[in-house]
Amino acid sequence: MLPKVALPEYRVVAHAMEPPLHRSVGPQSSTSGYSRNTMLVFTRRTACCALLLCFTTAAAPVQAKRAPDPAFKTLDGRTRKLSALHGQVTVVNFWATWCGPCQEELPRLSGMAAGYEGQPVRFVVISIDEPKDRARIPAILTRLHVSLECWTGGSTGLLDRFGLGDIVPGTAILDQQGEIVARIMGEAREQDVRKAVDWLLSGKTAPAPAPLTKRY
Repeated sequence: MLPKVALPEYRVVAHAMEPPLHRSVGPQSSTSGYSRNTMLVFTRRTACCALLLCFTTAAAPVQAKRAPDPAFKTLDGRTRKLSALHGQVTVVNFWATWCGPCQEELPRLSGMAAGYEGQPVRFVVISIDEPKDRARIPAILTRLHVSLECWTGGSTGLLDRFGLGDIVPGTAILDQQGEIVARIMGEAREQDVRKAVDWLLSGKTAPAPAPLTKRY
């Protein structure tokens, strides 16, 4: 016969004070270093910390990204760079002569630029046309009654570096230090641009614009 072995006495404790109802099984001991109340306090504190972390993460602002700064060419062959425009708000729009939505958007941007005349805001449109198609640019701008400053030398690869994907039109709004604070993928609406520009002109005191807006 096997000898009798003394087994520890177990009890079931119902924690009916804390919803939902939990049951734990364990040996009775007076040497345990953790009381039920201590564990409840620890659990509550842990849950609060986790909730606070979630809110903090959700509210964290998106970091601005420095705009790429390659050399472009004006329609008369002069070299231009975006870094030369630091100190003012800059609206950079990428377009192409073969892009229908671009031709719908350009007069809208030109009208907005006129509305900001006298303020530290600069609108620049950058064509991604191949060199063989660039001769068409002046005629299209004239037909659309667009008087915006136009540079050439853009590309779909550069569009992607701006965080605008690889489809025109695409617009980026840069702050006075050349950081991209808002991007519009697709044909920008007037409020998309104005909200970002006005936010920067107000010293960032108004509600911040969405860092990315998709219009396609």
